[in-house]
Amino acid sequence: MSGGSGKLTSPGVEPVLPDNLDLVRTTDEFDEHTVPPGLLKAHRTASGVWGNLTVRSGSLDFAFEDDANSLRSVETGGSQPIPPGRPHRVILTGPTKFAVEFYRSDSSAV
Repeated sequence: MSGGSGKLTSPGVEPVLPDNLDLVRTTDEFDEHTVPPGLLKAHRTASGVWGNLTVRSGSLDFAFEDDANSLRSVETGGSQPIPPGRPHRVILTGPTKFAVEFYRSDSSAV
């Protein structure tokens, strides 16, 4: 987890996971055939819950829906922090394997 204040949630600013978070769960690994359809359209994490999309192989694109300039490619070994409540989506560009980690400031269930 990278350092930072975690206050970087505005459009046009790259978010950073805060230091004081606890990992509460990680999704199963998804690929281009098993990705849930909901991840491919705009959705949000719950209030107080940070996501961290991690690409294990291949690459995919990621976009925040509230920032037309936010499209970025995430490649093998890369990750994308996702602030609570910020609308976003995954865009498949080819073969990939990825998972999403969920963090909270305490270890209550996600």
